[in-house]
Amino acid sequence: MHIGIRRALAGLAIGAGLLAAAAQATNYTLWINGRSNNAQVGNTADFSYWGPATTAAGVNKKAVNWDGYNRISTTNGGIRDALDCYCTGPNWCYVAAHSAGNLQIGYALSLYGTSTRNQKNAVPGSNGQCGNTGGTQTGWNIKWVDVAAGAGGGSELADAGDWALSEPLVSDLKTSSARALYNHNSTAGVTFYMYAGARGTLYSGLLPGQDDEAVAYHSAGGVSGSSGASFCNPSDWFCNDLTLGTAANQGGRTKWSNHSVVFRDDKEAYNHYTNGNWGGVVGLVRTHVVNNAK
Repeated sequence: MHIGIRRALAGLAIGAGLLAAAAQATNYTLWINGRSNNAQVGNTADFSYWGPATTAAGVNKKAVNWDGYNRISTTNGGIRDALDCYCTGPNWCYVAAHSAGNLQIGYALSLYGTSTRNQKNAVPGSNGQCGNTGGTQTGWNIKWVDVAAGAGGGSELADAGDWALSEPLVSDLKTSSARALYNHNSTAGVTFYMYAGARGTLYSGLLPGQDDEAVAYHSAGGVSGSSGASFCNPSDWFCNDLTLGTAANQGGRTKWSNHSVVFRDDKEAYNHYTNGNWGGVVGLVRTHVVNNAK
């Protein structure tokens, strides 16, 4: 065969191989629930915590269901299994988390985000784990994390015993416990985009500053420190402002590293709850994910 023809055929073969490899790369959107989840653990198609499964919620959406009841340390293995399944090898993930789901993804990235992971085939078995494809990598392929009404800083409702103290998770949701659970500044380089609601009325006496009825701005806004503090909208003259972006808040209190506030509820229009229909602050995250997780 003429050498030019051989080279041309070899080039076509290489090109076909690259196209095949590219075709195997897939993006996924992982949704990590918060407290009190009635969805089936391990069933990535069960979105009953959030709302109708038919609702658009990002490319190749998967529900990373955990029980929303037990402590983060004992349930985080399921989160890591999902990250291994869908966010290794050629595949990449967008992550959306609600409330205590903030603690789950934060815990995973802080403690395991630079660990060696087996690359997986994105086909989970009955145990929620996927098969190995033969390679390894450091950490996971995560483009960014959206956090709706994040409980990464805990809630004073847990401090005051307003939630059932028999729930193991409530111990983690106390403000001092949540902030000490892992190093919130360590995100393996992944940016957390924070969405903070302020339509809080029922528990306003317990939650400092602006709140969404379950978590205050200090938590939903990713404000650093070993304890909570009072942060508000600019229209409130009686406490320091929660600032947008990564900038320090009014009064000098900083946000955790790689945490950026992209939504502050200046009109006090969004509460904490999904109401079975992608409601509250979750609705804002869903819109962002639909428009950007592709």
